[in-house]
Amino acid sequence: MAKTCQLFSGSSGNSIFIKDGNTKILVDAGVSAKRIEEALSYIDEDASKLSAIFVTHEHIDHSYGLRVLGARYDIPVFSSEKIISKLYSEGKLAEKNTTEIIEDNMELGGIEILPFELSHDSVQCFGYRFNLKDSKSISVCTDTGFVTAAAKRVIPKSDLVFLESNHEITMLENGPYPYMLKQRILSRKGHLSNADCAEFACELVESGTKRIVLSHISKENNLPEIARLTAVSALGDRGFTEDKDYRISTSPQINDKRAIII
Repeated sequence: MAKTCQLFSGSSGNSIFIKDGNTKILVDAGVSAKRIEEALSYIDEDASKLSAIFVTHEHIDHSYGLRVLGARYDIPVFSSEKIISKLYSEGKLAEKNTTEIIEDNMELGGIEILPFELSHDSVQCFGYRFNLKDSKSISVCTDTGFVTAAAKRVIPKSDLVFLESNHEITMLENGPYPYMLKQRILSRKGHLSNADCAEFACELVESGTKRIVLSHISKENNLPEIARLTAVSALGDRGFTEDKDYRISTSPQINDKRAIII
């Protein structure tokens, strides 16, 4: 039986825990090592037992605790060569960190990991699909301006998907952000809107995905209930029924002490 939990989500920090047997993986470490340790303890897990940290990209809300957490417990950090190099150059990794370069699909502790490229204003950005030992699968797709061809190829049929639903376009356009920041978020290297998220959610449910967690929801330019309603309405228009064909939830900014068993 596998367990997963989005420990932190949003511009203040991101981190997802995935466990399958004795293999325990963290996707991103975007808050302090201490906060990650505490969040893991809330769901009865121990940071010292982590098998690996997979990094999506170098931005601080995905890498803040990486150097300390990785070095403290000698946890290998996996990402692309470009991302690893950028993390070192920005001081987010140090010599005492163990790093591994991902070039293609790989296996770790019986879990198959499939990286796929996203579109974000970072040196490079990846999502990951984790094919677990019991044939279940979990995918992470956040921080992308649009759903890339690679994401559409790799994610479908995942049992559970953490999917970005960052902003409601009208709220963003009329909100307090400076014009340049609004344009960045709305660009094809920005973040996924509720509408684009809902469209891809329909494709996922049609492929067989049963559970979606809406993630990286903006505090300033969105509301969890709006993100959820947008997705549910789109799915309803396609003929899908909630709690029958799929289950959907929104991720809180900070771990609410619940883990998902799949």
